[in-house]
Amino acid sequence: MKQNILVIGGTGKTGRRVAKKLKESGHNVRIVGRKTNPVFDWENPETYNAALKDMDRAYIVYYPDLAVPGARDAIGKLVEKAIKAGLDKVVLLSGKGETEAEACEQIVANSGLNYTLVRASWFNQNFSEGAFLEFVRQGTVALPMPEAEIPFVDADDIADVVSKVLMDDTFNGKTITVTGPQKSTFKEVTGIMAEAIDKPIQFVPISIDEFKESMRKAGLPNTYVWLFGYLFKEVLGNPDNQEVSNDVAVVLGRPAKDFETYAKETAATGIWG
Repeated sequence: MKQNILVIGGTGKTGRRVAKKLKESGHNVRIVGRKTNPVFDWENPETYNAALKDMDRAYIVYYPDLAVPGARDAIGKLVEKAIKAGLDKVVLLSGKGETEAEACEQIVANSGLNYTLVRASWFNQNFSEGAFLEFVRQGTVALPMPEAEIPFVDADDIADVVSKVLMDDTFNGKTITVTGPQKSTFKEVTGIMAEAIDKPIQFVPISIDEFKESMRKAGLPNTYVWLFGYLFKEVLGNPDNQEVSNDVAVVLGRPAKDFETYAKETAATGIWG
């Protein structure tokens, strides 16, 4: 049955993929953000009502991350307005192993709405659509936590999972953890990307403080600097957060994309030069 679906963060890594899949499935999709009509601004709850009007379901992505200060209040206000607007179900994108994000998950879970929570590991696309793209292009990936083994997940897999659980009510009330099929260190994925583009890329381990300072010098906002410090220290620093999940296969009936496949596909686009 055709549904009216709201995609908050519909121009981001997962949001635009989810919006595309839902449109291809014949649903009416409303993508909202600060530059859309209607406008949606997380910092201005007065914009929430117009975005939610006449919608049946919603995919919620909080920018930049559910862990940042202010996210909890914003999610609470959005959920309250979603109930009043008559929404039936929401899917919230959360972060694997993020204690602060779990507080936002509980707000959604306790709201009375039908819901599914999707907890994602670090994205492959951080290297091609995000903060680490220029590192790859310049041939030096300088990052903290060299010992961390990360089950990087592909944004295409996240979008496929979100699109499925958003429309399939057998996943109501469940938490889906999406990761890739194996764990890799930053040095290992740097080597995989270098092989994919057939050019040397050096991995340089640095401290979290050094990384945060490089972000400040690049002119990134303090919230973003804090967030990456939190993600490196609290998420990657906890071995429990580095476990591989089989949920992608459970939901989709196929294995998750591995980093080698992602690297080959991305190299073929030419974005890494």
